[in-house]
Amino acid sequence: MAATVVALALQRNLFGAVVLFSIYSFLMATVLVALDAVDVAMTEAAVGAGVSTVLLLGALYLVGGMEAKPLVRPLLPLVLSIAVGAVLAYGMQGLPGFSDPQAPIHVHVAARYLAEAPRETGVPNVVTAVLASYRGYDTLGETVVVFTAGAGVIALLRRRKRK
Repeated sequence: MAATVVALALQRNLFGAVVLFSIYSFLMATVLVALDAVDVAMTEAAVGAGVSTVLLLGALYLVGGMEAKPLVRPLLPLVLSIAVGAVLAYGMQGLPGFSDPQAPIHVHVAARYLAEAPRETGVPNVVTAVLASYRGYDTLGETVVVFTAGAGVIALLRRRKRK
């Protein structure tokens, strides 16, 4: 994945960038399957490697195949990106270890959902109970964001007839 990201950053041919983006998305879906997040992996494969690739190829058809070279070297965005990455790395120091059985989510939240979800929601599937009941507004918000993004892409790619 890291090699794909480096190749993507160095790529100047936009078609090559779209292909590398699709490869990265497929690799990310594979990692999510390895982490037993099959539902998220299917979404990543469908949206990231599928729909996004088609939309990017459609946009590429409209704009051409090569990236314009920048007039100057953008040093400020590079410094800002490194600073944000450093702050995120610093913030990660306080997180529990990966798959730590004593992490708060495993000790308090997951146990409560498994024990109480069927009784509180009336839904026998715990994943569905969490997504539809406990996180119902969050799921609705995610749906609205995806719909808005899709409508925005369609509006941007729509061709207008010249008068």
